[in-house]
Amino acid sequence: MTATDIPTRPIHPANQRRRINVLRALFLAAMPLVLVGYPLWPALPAAALHVTGTIMIFAAILGRFWATLYIGGRKNDQLLQDGPYSICRHPLYLFSVIGITGFGLALESLMLACLFGLAGAAVLHDIATREERFLQARFGAVHDTYRARVPMIRPRLSHFHSAAQVQVRPQLLWRNGRDALVFLAALPLAEAIDLTHRMGHLTLLALW
Repeated sequence: MTATDIPTRPIHPANQRRRINVLRALFLAAMPLVLVGYPLWPALPAAALHVTGTIMIFAAILGRFWATLYIGGRKNDQLLQDGPYSICRHPLYLFSVIGITGFGLALESLMLACLFGLAGAAVLHDIATREERFLQARFGAVHDTYRARVPMIRPRLSHFHSAAQVQVRPQLLWRNGRDALVFLAALPLAEAIDLTHRMGHLTLLALW
């Protein structure tokens, strides 16, 4: 048997359900720390952290919708290189990391912001690497050129360009856009946790 006779294992797209489940598990694992930890910041710096986190969460929501507009149901069928995909290869993951980090800041904690951001970036980088294998197998040299020009997740704004028109499929836009709205729930959740702390319903530890 020659090397060409050995069947090759097909490369499939990354399992997005796995990504979601891993992020959920990490969030649940961090909840005890979130609930019992209390910030040491004075009122003004704490408010600044909260406002910054809120802005980042809204930026994540808008950014994910922006990237979803360009997907238009074409992900894995075409190699997207316009709009947000011209500044990084995985803009959905970029904006997810921004939103996850923003949630930590909305809790008025630099420590949680760093913890959430680094954990989210590690998980999403792993999923992005798996996606890259599929795209490489599917698009070959075209993907090689794209990968050499555009960073994976860290944006390169100077490379931005966009097509004159973008085809939008409303049903697919809504289905993919629902993930972006999940970040909207982070704001009332952060407020509820802060209110629980202020009402003294939990034994608090000054952790950050």
